[in-house]
Amino acid sequence: MGAQVHDLTPQQVSAGIAEGRYLLVDVRESNEVAAEAYPNAVVVPLSSFDPKNIPDPQGKQVVFACRSGKRSVTASLAAQAAGLAYDKHLAGGILGWKASGLPTKPGH
Repeated sequence: MGAQVHDLTPQQVSAGIAEGRYLLVDVRESNEVAAEAYPNAVVVPLSSFDPKNIPDPQGKQVVFACRSGKRSVTASLAAQAAGLAYDKHLAGGILGWKASGLPTKPGH
């Protein structure tokens, strides 16, 4: 059984965050996050990715997110390789998130 990454739609992720089921982990770089951010995400940039830097999800399921859905898969596979059962990502990334009409917030 190889590692697998499960696609979630922006609607599924948004609903899961609202219901307190998902912890969104944005693996984009700080300059990208500064330009535009997901609401309610923690940022763990892929360039220096260490699964240990992901906060304790406290019972929530971790969902990785990036710009288009590529780096989030890489992060999920890296986390799984480290023994973490974080096998979900936001398919389409922030581009898909916005295309679905979901809000972003200005970076900081």
